[in-house]
Amino acid sequence: MTEADDASDGSDRPALMPFEALRSPPGTRNIMLTLAYDGTAYSGWQVQPARPSVQSCVEYAIEKLTGERRRVYCAGRTDAGVHALGQVANFFTLSPIPVKNLRAALQTALPEDVTLISVAEVSMGFHATFSAIRKRYRYVIHDAGICPPFLKRYCAPCRFRLQTDRMHEAAQYLLGRHDFRCFEKEFPNKETSVRHIMEATVCRTSGWGLWDSSHQWSGTSSGSGRKNASADIGLATAESAARGFSSPWSSDGNPADTTQPFVVFEVMADGFLYNMVRAIVGTLIDIGRGKRPVDYLKYVIESMDRSAAGMTAVPQGLYMVQVEYPDHLMRPDTKGVADSGDGESMSDETRPDGGDQ
Repeated sequence: MTEADDASDGSDRPALMPFEALRSPPGTRNIMLTLAYDGTAYSGWQVQPARPSVQSCVEYAIEKLTGERRRVYCAGRTDAGVHALGQVANFFTLSPIPVKNLRAALQTALPEDVTLISVAEVSMGFHATFSAIRKRYRYVIHDAGICPPFLKRYCAPCRFRLQTDRMHEAAQYLLGRHDFRCFEKEFPNKETSVRHIMEATVCRTSGWGLWDSSHQWSGTSSGSGRKNASADIGLATAESAARGFSSPWSSDGNPADTTQPFVVFEVMADGFLYNMVRAIVGTLIDIGRGKRPVDYLKYVIESMDRSAAGMTAVPQGLYMVQVEYPDHLMRPDTKGVADSGDGESMSDETRPDGGDQ
């Protein structure tokens, strides 16, 4: 798998109930987790034979605490080496442990490079993968000569000084609804490669604000979730400010400023294809180096040809930052499951999309 993202395809499908919710006995709760993790030591989110995964760590912690063997669903299946500031996951449980006690209890069974930020009980109709309406990824490049050794697992070193003003201008061609098969590995592996990108920005920053997040690592738990269920970070655009996102680099994010050592690409969309973000970054790097013209990204999108795009960027610079969900799913149901859905379920066979970042 790669920078994985099981994304909505943006179609007008009726809301489906998670399969486990439809067959669950009375007393079952749906628990949403918000996690951050260092992806260096893992083969990715998804369970894989004889290889460490974040999913297996979380499922082990749940079983150790509750005695139940439960499958955990996530917003996006990150690849080996890819990190998360705000991964969202959910699982169903009959455990009576109060929500306020779950975060600390589960954390004791998780490894030190996986941090459970918050826990909330949500609607039985909530599915971390398919209820998502927007997702945000960030890619971090260090292009200021020698990269400090303790940063190499958390950014992508680049030997060339990049022209970020060109990269930012080129990124604007991504905005809107397009067929992005040109950035998808192994096309076709989805029902559709059409996605809607709402924001795409490239800027420079001086440093560690990249790892800040709105949750402030406070470890809060509540009885209900939030629409912005993960790290609410974005660039300081008028649109992002209106949604309440804060920017850790709003004072030094001038794309034309070449004095800052980090180049940051940030993108928000209704979903992402297999390797899509990293393929975009590879193409933007070519533009930033001057190997391609600024409007080359427009040509790549129109070509719908993966060979026209740049190389897939390395995984360690990629972060899953934020996932947003509809408000009505962010709180426990007041009615039974039978009253909250249309009787159809989201099983593995009926999933609308199953891509990987």
